[in-house]
Parts: sequence; C-alpha cells; structure tokens
Amino acid sequence: MKSESASYKAAGVDITAGYASVELMKSHIARTKTPGVLSGIGGFGGLFGLDLNGITEPVLVSGTDGVGTKLKIAFLLDRHDTIGIDCVAMCVNDIICCGAKPLFFLDYIACGRNFPEKIAAIVSGVAEGCVQAGAALIGGETAEHPGMMPEDEYDLAGFAVGVVDRAKILDASTMRPGDKMLALPSSGVHSNGFSLVRKVFDIENADLRSPRAELGGCSLGDALLTPTKIYVKPMLALLDEVNVKGVSHITGGGFYENIPRCLPEGLSVRICKADVRTPAIFNLIAETGAIPERDMFNTFNMGVGMTAVVSAEDAPRAIDLLKAQGEDAYVLGEIVESDEGVILC
Repeated sequence: MKSESASYKAAGVDITAGYASVELMKSHIARTKTPGVLSGIGGFGGLFGLDLNGITEPVLVSGTDGVGTKLKIAFLLDRHDTIGIDCVAMCVNDIICCGAKPLFFLDYIACGRNFPEKIAAIVSGVAEGCVQAGAALIGGETAEHPGMMPEDEYDLAGFAVGVVDRAKILDASTMRPGDKMLALPSSGVHSNGFSLVRKVFDIENADLRSPRAELGGCSLGDALLTPTKIYVKPMLALLDEVNVKGVSHITGGGFYENIPRCLPEGLSVRICKADVRTPAIFNLIAETGAIPERDMFNTFNMGVGMTAVVSAEDAPRAIDLLKAQGEDAYVLGEIVESDEGVILC
C-alpha cells in the first residue's frame, strides 16, 4: 500500500516529499560507498563492518557538529550544494586530531518544509565532503518542522565515527621546546565566527554577488560560502610517515582557544604574526567591523585551518609530504616553555 497521509500533509508535513528526497539523493550517497558499508538507505540503522587488519587495539573516535549561522549565507544566495561539505568537515577534521581515520558519517536536516530538490542539493554537498574524507554516508534523517522555522530554512548537523589503533593515538607528552608547529592553510572563514561576520557586513542588506576588489574580484557571498577544507587525507599521509606530536583544528575561538588543546602543561607556541598567511577576507572583516587584532585571532582561523607539531628535524620532510598532498604547509611557530598557550609576537 502506498504510504501517504492527507491529514499529516494538511498539518504541514508531506511524507511523500520525503520519499522524493530520498530518491533524488540516492546517486549522491552511492558516491560515498566504501568496503565497510553493509546496508542501503531506508533501514532503521546504518550498518558498517569494521576492518581491523593492521590494528592491534582499535579505539573508536566520534565527532559531531553543525554548520551554524553560515547557513544564512546559503539562504540569502539560495545555494545549498556546498554547505554539506562544511558539516562533514567540522566533524572529520576534529577526529583526525586524535590520529583517527574517519569511517562513516550520518547527517540530520531539520527543515520548515521539505523541498526535495533543495534537500538533495544539501545531501550532494554532504556526499562530496564524505568523498573528500574517505568516509561513507551510511544514513541520515530529514525532519519537517512546520511552525518551528520558516518554510524555506533548515538546520544541518551530523556526526562521524573513526578508528585509531590505541598505540597511534597522538601523545602530546612527547612534545619538547624547539619543536615546530606547522600550518595547513584554510580555504577562508570555514564555518566559525559567522554571527560576527553577519553583524559586521549587515549581511541581510549586503551586496553578496558583486565582485569586490578587496577580494581579488571574488564576491563577498562567494568568499563567505567557500566550503571548509577537509584535511583528512593529507593528515593521514603525514601520520603514516612522520611522528606527529599534536594536531589542532582551528575552529571557533581561533588560535587562542584551539591551539592550546594540543599542547601539554608547561609548553606554549610562539608565533610571529608576520608569518601567518592571512587571506584578504579576514582583513576585510577586521577593517569593516573595526575588530581588534586580538579578537580576530580569538574568533577566526585567520588562514590556518589546522596545525601539526613535529620535531625540528622532521619539519622539512613533513612540509614536503603535505605539499605532495596539495597542502601549502609552512612553519607557523615554535614550541617554547611557557604557560601562556599562544604567544603572538
């Protein structure tokens, strides 16, 4: 019997639109399939067979996050096919900080109304993020919430699960003064600080589509909607070859909150501000909003999406390995004896 409910539709939930969304997203989900996937879309749970070859003592690592108010930019531009990359990135970039390889991802979309083509566009971005991370999209949920949010808006969140051998969990206790902190450049603002960004640019009234000279001809909308970079594959390549002592994903809270999370007690990192390769979008934010430098470094990634600490002797090889993976990595700072966490000079 065909599943439909006129009464439920009259209340604002069209279950047949949900079925249409699933049909439209199937081809995107198929792109993410990996050997561990044991189930298809439509069951009550996603099944994944764990391959433990080469792993002596497996430890599962999980991460969950959303996209936040960056979604407002997608709404204003009516572009929904990249925002899913951000959702995946915010989860998998966190679990790689433990040295874990992402295995699978699930998403959750809450919407005022299910427009199947829009939902499929969102999921296409989620699938692209999963492909970039080497993770399978094994399930998800789309929920219509009429009366809870406007019909044309939605929220997006998800979570990832990865695995690491216990012996290979990153151990900050091996860090020493003189070690080097490497920077992996960001693609822009990523998915943090958008409440401040929206205030600075009065985003609902801003011109998001015209080219901006300050941004090298890029529009403000394009610059802000640029997806968060996913660092999984270059970091896994680095972890296979070099003794990495600590990794930080630079998200909300910027340098001052995130970098110390990979540092042991008694050690800090000294960073010369002149060495930070900061994209133009951050200068535009600071100038437009008259944002103090300290607040910029305590809110945004400032062009550094991820950091990795290695010994001084390993730094040149680590940079070469990352560049071979397409990451224009460079030495960001040096580990020193101090309890300040981050010393910007």
